[in-house]
Amino acid sequence: MFQAKPITFQLESSQVAFATSYLQGIAFNHYTALLQFDPNNPVLSNWLAFTQEFLSKFGIFDTVAEAEENLFNLQMHNNKCFMTFIIQFEQEAYKTVWDYNALHFALCRALPQRIKDVLRLAPKQTTYNEYKALVTQVNQCYWEDHSKNMAPWTLWNTSGNTNWQAGATNSI
Repeated sequence: MFQAKPITFQLESSQVAFATSYLQGIAFNHYTALLQFDPNNPVLSNWLAFTQEFLSKFGIFDTVAEAEENLFNLQMHNNKCFMTFIIQFEQEAYKTVWDYNALHFALCRALPQRIKDVLRLAPKQTTYNEYKALVTQVNQCYWEDHSKNMAPWTLWNTSGNTNWQAGATNSI
């Protein structure tokens, strides 16, 4: 961010001020206490001092372990699009030191059953990127089919027909 706007963030105090706008909870309370009781503290104007102070007190001590735990707990919900999920998945994956085989296993485990069922019928993919491409295709087909099947319901539901709300059935 700072390199993208070198004039705006030319001073380290500007960098610190920007970063503090994202503080919450106990970290924000610590910052406001420093402002109030120690306004000349270098943490408030020096980027290196600020990052050292806040990372040592509030930072994640083992980012790899946290990313691994996040990947283990990550699940793609049945009503979500794969592209949204894979961005979140790979954001955590890049923080680990896992190889593609481990990522392939974690990704497979995190997928909803509707995708796993189709993948059982597909040829086995040998690489993580091939697997990801296949899952993308399966998911895209699912949503295309889903939107086609929902179209009549959507038209019927939005055409002013309120019988469905009263529990009545359409009689033709």
